[in-house]
Amino acid sequence: MVHPLQVQMANVTRLCATKSIVTVNGEYPGPALVAREGDRVLVRVTNHVAHNMTLHWHGIRQLRSGWADGPAYITQCPMQTGQSYLYNFTITGQRGTLWWHAHISWLRATVYGAIIVLPKHGVPYPFAAPHKEVPMIFGEWWKADTEKLVRQATKTGGAPNISDAFTINGLPGPLYNCSAKDTFKLKVEPGKSYLLRLINAALNDELFFSVANHTLTVVEVDAVYVKPFTVKTLIISPGQTTNVLLTAKPFYPRANFYMSAAPYSVIRPGTFDNTTVAGILEYQKPGGAPSVSSFDKYLPLFKPTLPRFNDTGFVANFTSKLRSLATPQYPAAVPQSVDKRFFFTVGLGTLPCPVNATCQGPTNTTQFAAAVNNVSLVLPSTALLQSHFTGTSRGVYGSNFPIMPLKKFNYTGAPPNNTNVATGTKLLVLPFNSSVELVMQDTSILGIESHPLHLHGFNFFVVGQGVGNYDSVNDPAKFNLVDPVERNTVGVPAGGWVAIRFVADNPGVWFMHCHLEVHTTWGLRMAWLVLDGNLPSQKILPPPSDLPKC
Repeated sequence: MVHPLQVQMANVTRLCATKSIVTVNGEYPGPALVAREGDRVLVRVTNHVAHNMTLHWHGIRQLRSGWADGPAYITQCPMQTGQSYLYNFTITGQRGTLWWHAHISWLRATVYGAIIVLPKHGVPYPFAAPHKEVPMIFGEWWKADTEKLVRQATKTGGAPNISDAFTINGLPGPLYNCSAKDTFKLKVEPGKSYLLRLINAALNDELFFSVANHTLTVVEVDAVYVKPFTVKTLIISPGQTTNVLLTAKPFYPRANFYMSAAPYSVIRPGTFDNTTVAGILEYQKPGGAPSVSSFDKYLPLFKPTLPRFNDTGFVANFTSKLRSLATPQYPAAVPQSVDKRFFFTVGLGTLPCPVNATCQGPTNTTQFAAAVNNVSLVLPSTALLQSHFTGTSRGVYGSNFPIMPLKKFNYTGAPPNNTNVATGTKLLVLPFNSSVELVMQDTSILGIESHPLHLHGFNFFVVGQGVGNYDSVNDPAKFNLVDPVERNTVGVPAGGWVAIRFVADNPGVWFMHCHLEVHTTWGLRMAWLVLDGNLPSQKILPPPSDLPKC
């Protein structure tokens, strides 16, 4: 079966203002893609809008099928107006919540939807089956046209305007101006349990989430089961998914409850959208028909208490609780030995203003930039995977991405005098099946900040994290090589570091970037080139005939 997805414009009204947005099948958020572990998935995407377009199946491993991964100019040229492309991939060894989104410019502001991968037939969840499953996607809404916004920011070298609201399933909710009618409501029955499939599709904000007077049991992140633990509040970064079980109270509570999300941000003096999105949890009245809306505005409405916007301690405490199941059925295959070690600095920096221009960067002679190991990736005009596969990489990219910073400095201390970054198109080459350890270190060059880093084509194990500068002598002794959490997107802590391990068992070119869209735009991105192995089953498949051309 082929899923037809039509990229088309639609008028949507939020916050009392109507604008024309890019949608999929006219829906915002777009339709959920439901599949089972082991399924082959075929999605035909047709682009009917004036923007170039690609879609990325976030978290799908894409084993040997890099042509279907979707980041523009990395694995494919974008679909131009009027073009179609058939994304063709198999879901191997994965089950849980993932998501899909546009992967070019800032179009994922409105182009996104859930991917629900059910276990194979007859395989139960490793927790009690819920009464119902509910996808909840956090998004970010601008009254302005986001494509104009990012063009303007790129021109001036300044930071783009912040969003006007957050949304749950496309709805801003009652705490925003004239949005009470646009509120996501979840109706529950006393005593039943509900699996909330949480997805953070916001462009630029990590979010705290809590349901007033209820607890949440975390059972899965990034489509990998975890040892269950119960919290009042959780943190979820852009790109990440978290499945939680919410058990309704055993009796009708005669009250309604806010389900609220608000941002986590430490960057100063930077601005962020410091607002709160709320949905409403309402209980079915005893004897009431399930289909009748039971929302009663005369009932008391409870609000959760969320952490302060800059509560780094809460974030560190929450992330330290995440552990793989590490059972015979769901093992944690952490590489115990390492073939290749890398140390990457990730953070912001500057570029000089173009000649005869004034900029709105940190100074009027600089523009904002971002880099990995001081290299700010410049996207080529042809796709990297194509030039690698066809042996035409000369002049497109170099294979000399630095494996450690070229200049050492006190990464989380006083910034160096020169904050300029280098620009270029460089890949880091990995032999097939090599085991990799990567330490990512935040820098304080323009202020410390948390960076949710997403690696395409792989899951990885988060074996360690800490505050301050990574200590290569003492920190590895504390690594968890038994049951570390396995993910596809991890927050590099503000003013700290994170260590991950993975096996390069998937040939192709794989993008790695900050999932804060503003940072990716500024260049906080790089790509790995994983070479083919010797066996036929270890080589990337040839490109499909309808692969878009640049």
